[in-house]
Amino acid sequence: MKPKLLLFLLPGLMALAVYSCTKLEPAAPVADTVMDAPLDGMTSAQYKLFNEGAGEFDEVYHTETGLGPVFVATSCGSCHAGDNRGHLFTILTRFGQPDTAGNRFLAMGGPQLQNRAIQGHSPEEIPAGATSSKFTAPIASGVGFLELVSDADIIAMAEANITHPDGVRGHPNWNTIPDYVIPFPDAVSKGGKYICRFGRKASTYNLHQQTVQAFNQDIGVTTSFLPNNPFNYLSGLNPVQTADPEISDASVNATVFYLQGLQAPIQRDQNDAQVVSGKNIFINIGCESCHRQTLKTGFSPIEPLSYQEFHPYTDLLVHDMGVGLNDHYTEGTAKPSEWRTTPLWGLGLAGDAQGGNLFLMHDGRALSIEDAILMHGGEAEVSATRFMDLSQPDKDALLKFLKSL
Repeated sequence: MKPKLLLFLLPGLMALAVYSCTKLEPAAPVADTVMDAPLDGMTSAQYKLFNEGAGEFDEVYHTETGLGPVFVATSCGSCHAGDNRGHLFTILTRFGQPDTAGNRFLAMGGPQLQNRAIQGHSPEEIPAGATSSKFTAPIASGVGFLELVSDADIIAMAEANITHPDGVRGHPNWNTIPDYVIPFPDAVSKGGKYICRFGRKASTYNLHQQTVQAFNQDIGVTTSFLPNNPFNYLSGLNPVQTADPEISDASVNATVFYLQGLQAPIQRDQNDAQVVSGKNIFINIGCESCHRQTLKTGFSPIEPLSYQEFHPYTDLLVHDMGVGLNDHYTEGTAKPSEWRTTPLWGLGLAGDAQGGNLFLMHDGRALSIEDAILMHGGEAEVSATRFMDLSQPDKDALLKFLKSL
């Protein structure tokens, strides 16, 4: 091309390039639809650690980096897609504990089934006679806030239930904790057990324990905290002891920090008249007795987490949900029909992480929010009945409110 012609066309080409980039670049996601964003206000060092942890959370493991020999998934992110609720494709199976006396199948691979294996090993199978239950992964976003609710506040919510007129009787799941878990300075202990709050039955104490267990039980990755591979009695070779953990303490700690540093889900359309009406109905029919809208954190060295009010819609207690949700399996001191109140934040975006459909309740059996409400029995039966008695406009308002979370 002649220099003069190029000079003539250059401004137009540049303008076209700018226009094309503007049109072709994907729009930035709206902040209130993002689940994996960091908290605002962390220090530079904390943001750096958060990003390191994000990389650990999404790393896909293979045999050379520690996967297996038996496992469920190959990364944390594969179960917590978009840091929201998990899909049926990565459902977990736990087995071996029919009551509060403890797991009777630890010597046969309990409590978690690893249904996949690397070459040369056998996937695990549920031993004969073991009761079992299936769990989808709970939401990851906002868990740093849940970790910092004080034991005193959880106990106070339980004590307030003693005289609840609707028969709500939620209580903490008191459970033993492993030696590597350090209780919080204000922790309350009863008979050597501590108030746990993570997992479908609130059987795990804090995010450190949750992360270490997930690396080991979900991916088969050993750490200095759990140095043995998951036990699989079918192979006759496990537990495989590892003298050299497959990931470092620094990697574990970065992953824990990532979870702590995730922002809480942001409610959308808070001022919409139908959403406001639905929220009032939610409270009036008693849903908020368990799905507590506002909790508060205690002190945290992560300043944006410290002494904050937040809105998870849970009380972190376990409640009897009735015969329909009795899976004859339990953890800690939760009974077979007792489940931790699921935080409702992020509910309206759950479908984005579940392939466009909804799979709610602990095992994904509810295919819509209304299905999930109607499955509430036991302590929640009064509220579920009140929901069924609502007019259709009031039901619509309540559902719109829940979808705004």
